[in-house]
Amino acid sequence: MKREAKAATGASATLWDRTRQLASQEILETALRLFTEQGYDETTIAQIAREAGVSQRTLFRYFGSKEDLLGGGQDRFGQVLTDTIGELPADADAWEVLRAGLAAVLALHDSREQALERFRLLHNTASLRAGWLEKRLRFQEDLLPLIEARMDRGAAGGTALGARAVIATAFACLDAASMTWVDDDGKGEIMDLYDACLAAVRG
Repeated sequence: MKREAKAATGASATLWDRTRQLASQEILETALRLFTEQGYDETTIAQIAREAGVSQRTLFRYFGSKEDLLGGGQDRFGQVLTDTIGELPADADAWEVLRAGLAAVLALHDSREQALERFRLLHNTASLRAGWLEKRLRFQEDLLPLIEARMDRGAAGGTALGARAVIATAFACLDAASMTWVDDDGKGEIMDLYDACLAAVRG
């Protein structure tokens, strides 16, 4: 009997999780559509909730801020980035692990179209660009010990300086790659553009 009850509870939990995931996805898709149609700053939380068929209170249970409705939670970006880099072999160099981390973050997008719309909004909305810059600086500081540990300690300038320069360069190349990708209406692959940017800088 206990085993049956436990199985039933597990099934209910799975159904609950699936229901939450579907609701969250519906809210995200609605928000992205409205942001694209009428602009990020012009779209209100109340409008998104109404269009998605939920209350504002329910919306905020899934997403902590309006900005999270665009990115699905920028803190998740940072977590995936640091987790990916932290799990890579110790002999992988700084450039290699940063590339792997950024690729893992890009893979969070549900589709190519969704990624394109999100990057387009990010690069064309001043308030979003400002918020992204602030969070990016925090992500870079979080990455510092992970990257510094992979730097050549005999290099000129010290490992902290070198690590900051490498991290900043990687993020700048991601920005350049995503902006070019948006300008080309999603042609090609962002990571191929990232590699080209990095080759230009390092070459």
